[in-house]
Order: sequence, then C-alpha cells, then structure tokens
Amino acid sequence: MDNKEKEFLKNYNADEYEKPSATVDMLIFTIGEKEKSYRELPEKNLELLLIKRRDYPFKDCWAIPGGFVNINEHIYDAARRELKEETNLEGIYMEQLYTWGAVNRDPRTRVISTSYMALAPKEKMHFKAGDDAADAKLFKAKLTELSVEEIRDNDHVIEIDTEYLLTLTNDEAETIQARVISRRKVLGSSVDESFEIVNSDLAFDHAKIIVYAINRLRNKIEYTTVAFNLIGTIFTVGELQSVYETILDEKFTSPNFRRKILPMLEEVDATSEKNRGHRPAQHYRLSKAALFGEN
Repeated sequence: MDNKEKEFLKNYNADEYEKPSATVDMLIFTIGEKEKSYRELPEKNLELLLIKRRDYPFKDCWAIPGGFVNINEHIYDAARRELKEETNLEGIYMEQLYTWGAVNRDPRTRVISTSYMALAPKEKMHFKAGDDAADAKLFKAKLTELSVEEIRDNDHVIEIDTEYLLTLTNDEAETIQARVISRRKVLGSSVDESFEIVNSDLAFDHAKIIVYAINRLRNKIEYTTVAFNLIGTIFTVGELQSVYETILDEKFTSPNFRRKILPMLEEVDATSEKNRGHRPAQHYRLSKAALFGEN
C-alpha cells in the first residue's frame, strides 16, 4: 500500500453512506419418520426446524432461525453462532444457499440476509429454543407445485411462472401454509429468478426462502452426495432410497435405484437392527471416491 492510498483511507468517511444491516438465516432439514406397524416400514417426511418469535416484529409467528451479523464477524461464523444460540445445534452440515436483498423485506430497517441450508440425521437433532425464541419445533415440509406457465419469445428467452403451495405441519397438528410464485427468466446459460409471496403465515419473507431451499435440495441430490448428510454413516440401500424418495416426493423401483447408487457405496460388515423378522440387510457407507469426487 503506497502513501497516497494510506492517506485516502485515513481520511475516508464511511458515515457518508447509508449502511444496511446483514443477517443470516438457517434452514435446518432432517428426515423424520412415523411408525405404522411392525409389518410396515415407517412413514418418512422431510422436516424443517422453525422457531416461534418471542419479540416484535412478527411476534408469535413461526420463522426460520437466524440473527444479525456482528460488525467484525464472518457471515459463516455468524451462521454457526446463531445456529447454536437459537437452536443449540452445532457440528452439522451447512452450506450457503442464497442472498436475499429486497428493499422492504424487514419492516425495521434495510436488511440483507444470507441464507444457509443445514442437513442432519434425526438422531443429531437435539435442539431447544434459544433466548430470542419462544419455542422451537420440527415441521413436516410439503411443497406442492400448483401450476406452471411457460412463454417463449422471439429472442429465445424462456419465461416460467411456477406457483407453489408450501404446507408445514408439526406433531400438534398446527399447520402453516404459504403460496409463493417463482418467476424464472432463462436466456442461454443465464437465469434470473424472483419470488413473490401470494399469502403466508410465516414471518418476513421466509416462505419464499423455504420454497427456494426445498427446490435447491431436490436439485442438488441429483448430482451431489448432499443427501447422505440426512442419514447415518452406515445404512442400507432401502434406507437411503427412502431418503431420496422423501426429498423428491416420488417413488423409485429398487433395481433402478440400486443401479444408480451402488457405484457410490462400499459394503460394511454390519447387522441390521431393523430387519423386522427378515434376513439382515447388507449395510453400506459412502465410498471415499464418491465423498471426495474421485473418478
């Protein structure tokens, strides 16, 4: 740094510019299951952890856990800190999802939020509400595509409007719903996407963040190993298949799924604890080659 630059920085007045606040939001997903009978496999659901806000704005509304970034704090460190403070969770997989910067997304002030997606198997979900939350609960997350409108123009731009119905239900049968429209404009390899909340029972713009996160999770499990963060280290192919089916909300034939997934796995010498009267199933884990992206 030369002397001119040092002098410039010494005299620089940051107060000449307005400053937005920065926050982080964590979308914490797991796979929950509900026992049916000893003859049937448990019903599995994609679940999302929400907190009930203790204070205004949106007092007593359900929201994604999160909070403000400190002035000398990296946003990833802020996400890990808020994860611990608001839910008591730590040491789980987390990746950056998207940055939300609509001008009026927070009624208090201009707030730009970076959202993170966290994934954990149910046995790691030992959460509790933090000081800023009145409660914390897991909600079954169901995303239904209601309609799609596609328009092609003469410049080969594809405009797609998709309306989604998001339904979140907890064990007490409390239900939250939201309608969100995703507008995507595709020109070659460039995609411009925006979201509009038609109606929502959630705080802030969290409905569209959740819709975005579920769709991102569905897309990523097609070409990455991210879904393995929702299951234990050792598992059967059937257990892994149920995770994929739960996230994608569709059924696969076992032979086709095994053909696709087995190249990513390595066998483990283990005895099934859930054989339910059948012969023990072969157990697997994610192979090192798949984990580190080796060919």
